[in-house]
Amino acid sequence: MTKLFGTDGVRGIAGTELTAELALSLGRAAAREADAERPQVLIVRDTRESGPMLEAALAAGIAEGGGDALLAGVLPTPAASVLVRRLGLDLGAVVSASHNPWPHNGIKVFGRDGRKLGDELERRIEVHVAETGSPSPAVGRVRTLEGALDDYIRELTSKFQLDLAGRRILLDCANGATYRAAPIVFERLGAAVDVRAAEPDGRNINEGCGSTHPDALATAMRESDAELGFAFDGDGDRVIAVDSSGTIRDGDELIALYAMHLSKREELAGGVVVTVMSNYGFHEAMRAAGIDVETTPVGDRHVAGQLEERGWGLGGEQSGHIIWPGYAPTGDGIAAALLVMSALGDAQLEDAIPMRKLPQVLKNVEIADRGAIDDAAAVWEAVDRENTALEGRGRVLVRPSGTEPLIRVMVEAPTEEESEEICSRLVSLIARELS
Repeated sequence: MTKLFGTDGVRGIAGTELTAELALSLGRAAAREADAERPQVLIVRDTRESGPMLEAALAAGIAEGGGDALLAGVLPTPAASVLVRRLGLDLGAVVSASHNPWPHNGIKVFGRDGRKLGDELERRIEVHVAETGSPSPAVGRVRTLEGALDDYIRELTSKFQLDLAGRRILLDCANGATYRAAPIVFERLGAAVDVRAAEPDGRNINEGCGSTHPDALATAMRESDAELGFAFDGDGDRVIAVDSSGTIRDGDELIALYAMHLSKREELAGGVVVTVMSNYGFHEAMRAAGIDVETTPVGDRHVAGQLEERGWGLGGEQSGHIIWPGYAPTGDGIAAALLVMSALGDAQLEDAIPMRKLPQVLKNVEIADRGAIDDAAAVWEAVDRENTALEGRGRVLVRPSGTEPLIRVMVEAPTEEESEEICSRLVSLIARELS
């Protein structure tokens, strides 16, 4: 049986790796594994030119599997999580490859609780895809779900009852799934909104824009009279901010801002969950504030899992995935931007960030077998030495990539020069030991 699901759904180059045939099989398998006699399955997609093809194939598979496919069109990924719960549906499926370039696409599935499917259900779907299949006793329908965008926007504006009158915000929509929803939400809350990268053509998603290219928004902010900018990724589940000076503020800084806000109001349930990539400065700030922090492997599903297990109230990643379970069990870039606005009140972002980021250097070492790092005693001895020397001032993290033949080396130290020097030493050692 071929493993299809990775850390965030099924991904691949559209038309070659992720084909219409595979999308149809996934739809049929998901419908048959759903815990409902006639499952109601929402489908949303981003703006890639392969989206309509894969959406149609996925919907056909769901109908063949005995379910009803409800097409909501272009919406952010988190809208699937929000709408399956709001409308009482059985599954939500998203056709998107998030921050990847336009030739890529993907399919991920949410359960009726708004959470991404667990490993066991994904495995059962993979088993169904591998089977030749048998005819369904009944065939479902494919229909358009009217008003899905309005429903999603109402959920956001009712949850975040902010008055943004008199505030000018610049939004970078990555030519992706937020290009309609994000401006409408901020305008309905009273903000004056300027928008860039909101003209999708099927191929310009994430191209030199959005949260993966925040320098573009930083440049635009320096030429704008907006007080704050937000950059989303292609499917809308991440956000990076830029303050009025053009300084980029990543997920760590935004999580720290909102954690402090909730803590001061005595509204932070438990502590905060972040990944191993979170900046050392974040941990220093949380320690000083008396806020507990739990660390997970990289990936928003790990963060979401720990939040659920512990019953804690905030988590996320440096990349801009921010999860506030009080709104939804998954990351939502627009919601995260509104969290920032609620934490700021009348303050400016540059004056409100409650942490000092340590310089961070990240380098990749390409090797044939990334698993070889596990038994590289000389490498781990060197990592221990560097971490001991940095104790109380920074840290070293060495880990294999989850998807590529790479070893990732990350160093944080008080200065850029020291970070670069340590990182270079470790990269050379890994290349020598594992070549």
